[in-house]
Amino acid sequence: MTGDSPSISRLRELLKPSPRRAREERCELCGALIPPEHRHLVNLETRGLLCACRPCGLLFVSGGAAGGKYRTVPERYLFARDLVLTAAQWESLQIPVSIAFFFYNSALGHSTAFYPSPAGATESLLPLATWEELTAKNPVLAGMEPDVEALLVYKRSDGFECYVVPIDACYELVGRIRLRWKGFQGGEEAWSEIDAFFAGLRGKSGEKSGGVWPT
Repeated sequence: MTGDSPSISRLRELLKPSPRRAREERCELCGALIPPEHRHLVNLETRGLLCACRPCGLLFVSGGAAGGKYRTVPERYLFARDLVLTAAQWESLQIPVSIAFFFYNSALGHSTAFYPSPAGATESLLPLATWEELTAKNPVLAGMEPDVEALLVYKRSDGFECYVVPIDACYELVGRIRLRWKGFQGGEEAWSEIDAFFAGLRGKSGEKSGGVWPT
């Protein structure tokens, strides 16, 4: 399944430089002016992202408001240094590229896998047995919030770099890649963007060690 989702289309617009639009950014629920750095909500029916002011964002942290239609995207970033993931398991996940993200989709009732591509966020069939094996060996995966948190994996030459991140961070990465990818290999600009994105993750992620979710 390929193509732009509402989230990708929105992120493409947000990534274009436009000082005028940034000053006029508004909450999509109440219409209040919001700064460039603001909260997002996930529409659980459409999987679209909505920009939200902080008060509106707080309304949907628990997921009970508005009949559970919206969930607030959390703001925590965790570096999962000790996450157990083998090369054989990665192969069985059938991800054709070196970057992928995984999250539980409550509307579907199971976890899903996506990877960034020049066409946008592309879904990959997630083998249930492999994912259950990973979850059993990595308790941190069971602690992720459904719909709004994801495991983001970057397969590097020296191993796997893994993070638990807000779902909008994954779509931001997809949007950056889509905007800058050129040709078959992507080009220097696209890979520089990917390196810069993960460098930013390292800077904002608290280190998670030993498979224990921080309290």
